[in-house]
Amino acid sequence: MANDLLSALRTYLMKLGNGEKSPQELAAALNVWARESGEAIKSRVEEEVKRSVSKMGFAKESDLKRLEAELIELKKEIAKKNGAAKKSPTNKAPKKKASKAKGREKK
Repeated sequence: MANDLLSALRTYLMKLGNGEKSPQELAAALNVWARESGEAIKSRVEEEVKRSVSKMGFAKESDLKRLEAELIELKKEIAKKNGAAKKSPTNKAPKKKASKAKGREKK
């Protein structure tokens, strides 16, 4: 990174000294170079953070929001199924409760 900066500065200063570039052009070129370098560093840092976070097993906020939305959707589907099951008649007879007499026989 430092070598890139020094190299860019040498190149721009040589062009300035030779009269190829004006000080304004030099300042604009350095500004563009600094912006591009900053963006490159930012993307590298983001990639490294993503790698580290995934290695540690952490979830991203976007993943959690997606899972939350999926959970809400599943709950709605279950509620619809339960509501439909309650409305439809069943053919099963209700379960009989065990009589007290059976409980006494075991003793």
